[in-house]
Amino acid sequence: MAARSATSPTGPADAPDATAPDSGAAGTDRPRRAGYRRLSVEQRREQLIEVALELFSSRPPEEVGLDDVAQAAGASRPLVYRYFAGGKQQLYEAALRSAAEELSSRFTVNGTGTPTEQLAGVLDGYFSFVAEHAAGYGALLRGGSVVETARTSAIVDEVRRVALKRTLRHLGVRTAGPRLTLLVRSWISVVEASALSWLDEGRQIPPESLRDWLVDEFVAMSAAAAVHDRQAARMLAGLLALERPDGPAAALVTRLRTLLPEELGTA
Repeated sequence: MAARSATSPTGPADAPDATAPDSGAAGTDRPRRAGYRRLSVEQRREQLIEVALELFSSRPPEEVGLDDVAQAAGASRPLVYRYFAGGKQQLYEAALRSAAEELSSRFTVNGTGTPTEQLAGVLDGYFSFVAEHAAGYGALLRGGSVVETARTSAIVDEVRRVALKRTLRHLGVRTAGPRLTLLVRSWISVVEASALSWLDEGRQIPPESLRDWLVDEFVAMSAAAAVHDRQAARMLAGLLALERPDGPAAALVTRLRTLLPEELGTA
């Protein structure tokens, strides 16, 4: 989660903001703002980030204002500024960091099944995230958003670095050479582009079908890289050796044997 803003209040709980109705003088009984809750500093900040993330996920970031966030949170604009003095940009970056952490957490492999089945499981989590945060995901990865900055781009790049690191670890590679690194980075780009296209085309392709195609795409790209790189050949041979004879990758093995006879051996 994003680091707490230096301008965040330091009291134990946020008090009602200046625009919130007070209890009034004696003899008056004015109700509090609907939805007002007394929260701790961290709880209120997390609530504002969560609400902002929901709004940024349902609409392009430039179409979301602080008033929208305040209304959805049952707060006021001054209260939002108390926690995010940098305004919408600071709140967007905090929401983006929160989303990046959630997306990165979905790169975890469950440890069961063949390598391609595990990879499919990671893609299931990825496309689940894309479906939940469609508008924000599209606006972010396409670039050109009015709220895009070097900092927001760095947050996205960090997610890609995590995806690269965990994919290589899943493949059993401790130190990747330049060609193998390029292979995995290229495949991650294919996944991102496929997700954007999937959203643009109204999600016509069932996500399970798209997932299976991307797994096959990884195997095919690995085969092409293996022709030019010994490390990629060893990685692919090790992956295929763990696949089931009747699994989805089995159909590729026969064709790949002519390309990788020494590495595949009797796998």
